[in-house]
Amino acid sequence: MRTEAEQQLNDGPKIRKEKVIVSKMIGIYCKKKHHKKELCEECQNVNEYAMKRLSHCKFGEEKTACAKCSIHCYTPVYRQKIKEVMRFSGPWMLLYHPLESIRHIPIPDKLRKSISR
Repeated sequence: MRTEAEQQLNDGPKIRKEKVIVSKMIGIYCKKKHHKKELCEECQNVNEYAMKRLSHCKFGEEKTACAKCSIHCYTPVYRQKIKEVMRFSGPWMLLYHPLESIRHIPIPDKLRKSISR
């Protein structure tokens, strides 16, 4: 097995998009829950951890939503925290970042096939 230093970092368009969305969700969470304009130390740690995990995602550009992933690469503490952030920030994303919210909604395979025809 390769060490973390040997593993190539993911920087494809899908991973970059995921990073932007997660950062925005953490920003909304911190602003609403901790009443800070900038990320507090706790939220900054969660953001850095999420960016690191996305950069090292085993599936790269073929990744699914983390909740549906067969491999849970987040430690239990960070997994619980990111779930809390996403549950809270998800509805707020529609208000603050509506286009990203709509683009982030997964389209079922059945609909995707009929749309592409």
